[in-house]
Amino acid sequence: MQQTNVLEYLEHTVVRLPDKIAYANEEMGLTFAEVSHDSRAIGSYLHKQGYYNEPVVVFMKKHPKAIAAFFGCVYGGNYYVPIDEEMPRFRIDLIFDNLKPKAMICDASTLEMAKTFQFDGEIMLYDEVSRSGIDDEALAAIRDRQLDTDPIYIVFTSGSTGIPKGVVACHRSVIDYIENLSEVLEFNEDTRFANQTPLYFDACLKELYPTLKFGATTYIVPKSLFMFPVKLVEFLNEYKINTVCWVVSALTMISSFKTFDKVVPQYLHTIAFGSEVFPIKQFNIWKETLPDAKFTNLYGPTETTGMCCYYKVNRDFALDEVMPVGRPFHNTEILLLNEKNELAKDGEVGEICVRGTSLTLGYYHNFEKTNEAFVQNPLNDRYPELIYRTGDLGKRNEFGELVFVSRKDYQIKHMGHRIELGEIEVNVNMLDGISSSCCVYNKEKGKIVLFYVGEMEVKDLVSTLKEKLPRYMIPNRVEKLDTMPLTANGKLDRVTLAKRVNE
Repeated sequence: MQQTNVLEYLEHTVVRLPDKIAYANEEMGLTFAEVSHDSRAIGSYLHKQGYYNEPVVVFMKKHPKAIAAFFGCVYGGNYYVPIDEEMPRFRIDLIFDNLKPKAMICDASTLEMAKTFQFDGEIMLYDEVSRSGIDDEALAAIRDRQLDTDPIYIVFTSGSTGIPKGVVACHRSVIDYIENLSEVLEFNEDTRFANQTPLYFDACLKELYPTLKFGATTYIVPKSLFMFPVKLVEFLNEYKINTVCWVVSALTMISSFKTFDKVVPQYLHTIAFGSEVFPIKQFNIWKETLPDAKFTNLYGPTETTGMCCYYKVNRDFALDEVMPVGRPFHNTEILLLNEKNELAKDGEVGEICVRGTSLTLGYYHNFEKTNEAFVQNPLNDRYPELIYRTGDLGKRNEFGELVFVSRKDYQIKHMGHRIELGEIEVNVNMLDGISSSCCVYNKEKGKIVLFYVGEMEVKDLVSTLKEKLPRYMIPNRVEKLDTMPLTANGKLDRVTLAKRVNE
């Protein structure tokens, strides 16, 4: 029988492995039986209070119980919306204005802050509602009504206007993603994940749901450890972590500080990464350290439910090459469209557009933005068929693999030339003594500004780039930083750097 609800993963696994730890941090762990009990109790309570097909905000510290709260929202026939106390208050206010939620689940550490929000709905404490009774009959009736196209969560991404956009994902797209990802990365019952990303980003799907599917275990890594690479690797060894699905910046932070000279991840055999281009110089350090490990590059915007493309690294790359993102998952197609909305020719750059079940439902309470990004396939004039226009530029290499080139908005016109800022970054990142770099363009002044972290001095870097790049691509200003600003999910914080340029 075809699976139609993500909770079926939990229901199958709890029968087999009730006492196994599902999610844990340094202080405690929740077994599959405890996750099942707490989430069903929360779902029953939400039903009793009359909430159905509603966004339920989960405002809890990053903790195993927060994950169980997510599933509780789904059991009640609702969809969860994770937020975090580290989010700027202004952003939280904008999210609440968009959602207009009626219910919020908190814990003891977030309750007082929650009371200050512009929110007049019901605030529930996890520890209280998880101890309320379970109404099996009501939960069965809710399940009977649900479709695989019903929402499961909303995560908020940055909007070009400064107003966050709530991406709504459904059961079908999440199930397809988990099935595809599990096949590619070969998860199983013995998989031990280390979660790096905040729970309010879709990137955490890679750990949360495969854990349910296989009866694996996910350990939540303390955020503070990502400032101390040696301690971070020691954490991986202490908990015998064998699988990580991390953003590139988290991996390069370890390799660029020569951490492997002191300690090596002893159990790590599966390493998936995404969000940024992995500098080949840093990747090679990982590959040399863990020659038997399997490395996989993942690609996909939030609007395509986590990831939609993968590349299993199977060859060596020159330092100035960009690792491909490979091929789409099953039931997904990548269309490269040129400016005429025609298929790009081999080697030609086009916008990456996605069709298939990986597409999310669109943006919550924002049909205008939804209709701008989720559009009729211009190659199909016979029946309605949506594609998602990612705003990313890509091309296919000689192996037929998709290669990410840049964001459309990273492509600039400078001194009469069309330039990809990503190309400058690739050339900088391949240099010895460089940990990371980021290029931004000051359109007002017509200047390319390069920020970097590394041992190399500014004048030496500029001199080296003059030997590697054409004159019109040489940054007009170069700044050396102690640390590179990152967003909450570990990507380069280009917005902060752009503001710095314009100051």
